[in-house]
Amino acid sequence: MKKTFQYTIATVLLLVSIQTFAQKKDENIGTEVVNVVKPYTPTISDAFKVKETPTLDDDDTSKKENIQYNIFSFPVASTFVPSKGKAANVDKSADEKIFSNYLTLAAGNLGTVNAELFVTQKISNSDYFGGMLRHSSSQGGVKDVVLDDKYSNTSLDLNYGSRTRALSWNTDLGYQHQVYNWYGIYPGIFTDATINSIEEQQTYHTLYLGGRLDLGESILKESTFKFSRFWDAFGSEENRFVAKPTMEFDLIAQKFKVNFLLDYVNGSFEKDYFGIASYKYGFTNVGFQPSIKIKKDDLLVNVGVGFIYSAAQESGESKLFVYPQLTGSYKVVGDLMIAYAGIEGSLKQNSYHDFVQENFFVSPTIGIAPTDQKVDVYIGLKGKLANSVGYNVRASYQNEENKALYKSNLLDHFNTNTNGYAYGNSFDVVYDNVKTISLFGELKADFSKNISFGINGTFSSYNVDVEKEAWNLPSIKLESTLEITITPRWYVGTSLFFVGERKDIFRQATVNLPFPPDENITLKNYFDLNAHVGYKYNDRFTFFLKGNNLANQNYQRWSNYPVQGLQILGGASYKFDF
Repeated sequence: MKKTFQYTIATVLLLVSIQTFAQKKDENIGTEVVNVVKPYTPTISDAFKVKETPTLDDDDTSKKENIQYNIFSFPVASTFVPSKGKAANVDKSADEKIFSNYLTLAAGNLGTVNAELFVTQKISNSDYFGGMLRHSSSQGGVKDVVLDDKYSNTSLDLNYGSRTRALSWNTDLGYQHQVYNWYGIYPGIFTDATINSIEEQQTYHTLYLGGRLDLGESILKESTFKFSRFWDAFGSEENRFVAKPTMEFDLIAQKFKVNFLLDYVNGSFEKDYFGIASYKYGFTNVGFQPSIKIKKDDLLVNVGVGFIYSAAQESGESKLFVYPQLTGSYKVVGDLMIAYAGIEGSLKQNSYHDFVQENFFVSPTIGIAPTDQKVDVYIGLKGKLANSVGYNVRASYQNEENKALYKSNLLDHFNTNTNGYAYGNSFDVVYDNVKTISLFGELKADFSKNISFGINGTFSSYNVDVEKEAWNLPSIKLESTLEITITPRWYVGTSLFFVGERKDIFRQATVNLPFPPDENITLKNYFDLNAHVGYKYNDRFTFFLKGNNLANQNYQRWSNYPVQGLQILGGASYKFDF
């Protein structure tokens, strides 16, 4: 194609040159008329079929051109108005009616009775009143126990409060009555006459008044106080007052917080373990703990320090304690993985009431003193393995001075104290410096809205200074729960508790010399399997059946204190409004 085009141009130029030359050669050629007559005879020329794919001589056509398309967009006014959509109908279950009050009654084998009544009433748009009455009791029935092992626990709590946008407060008034028995005597030592003479029953009373105040937007945040009086059937009594005001404010784009503490305890015991003399105790702890919260991106740090001054009223040493208060967390992978750590310390105010609630079989002759929790260093990781599965693992080191340990009392055959706790069947509280290394792990899963599962465990190692063992502290504790909603009316659940071995000691002073050597006691590990099933008859009535210690394990929670075997409890709950 390129060569043909060149030949055409050359021919045209040649013709033009000849014509121009001829005109210039003889401009006066003259004119003459010539008539040429020839008949027209048309013919059909040879036809050549055009090739469907002609051969191209142009080399450039063999190269594929890159074609780019550009879209030049510009706004166009539209007058289109979409019609309103209509939501599709969705089947929605009726909301469950919520009642303000309920009553639960249950009974079972071994003479077990449980009752619970909760009522609340709205006085005005902001004020409300509430009350809770609880009772649980059993007639005993522990296997191979010769003393009375029944128990009873009854409590009444009243609450009145007000809640507005600017102010929130409430007051609490309560009373608790508890009856337990020191039935854990060492087997094979006492005669029937001695056993029949033991008055093993103990009665505890608690009366308390408390309150809470929150000023909302004010720098004075939630503040609480509580006064309690605790006494028993052996002349022991204790008064305690705890107040914890809190201030919080922003300064230089940082959040400052100050916790105050006033913790006062004072009490007395009518006799010591040998029935010789009475004694008193009393401590007042005054604390001040400022801290600052620093947040930057995924890092959150709380930096503070605690100052606590402990003043001893009766015996002991008054002292100022300073504790670190440093905690922090960092989101490694959002909420899926959060690393956290801390270095903390505090002064724990021990009390007769708290010891009783942890071990009902302590004697009313124990020593009371605060525990110096010097430092608690921990590091952990928590987060989610999936949207419905959460985890938490933590390793920690604790250094506690004057830590309280439960240890079996001496069986003294010379003891002139004939009260029901003086037969080696009660527990003393001893203090020692204890260092603890522990590893904690927890897993919680909500497989669906109808199935939830949880399991956690703590593994601990103890090091003591004075005592031979960390008395009655387990090295392993495991707990697991499972809750299943089968249908809107039926539900079931189980729980499993496992506690590892603990150490205790049995000591006695006899009429024969020398005294028998101390007997080291190893309390075997145990597990406790519980289950329950419930049926919701309607919005108001629910019937349930519970089983405790389903494996019928006759294990000992404390030395010489076996627990009840298989327990079956059935009852119903009724919800109502006034």
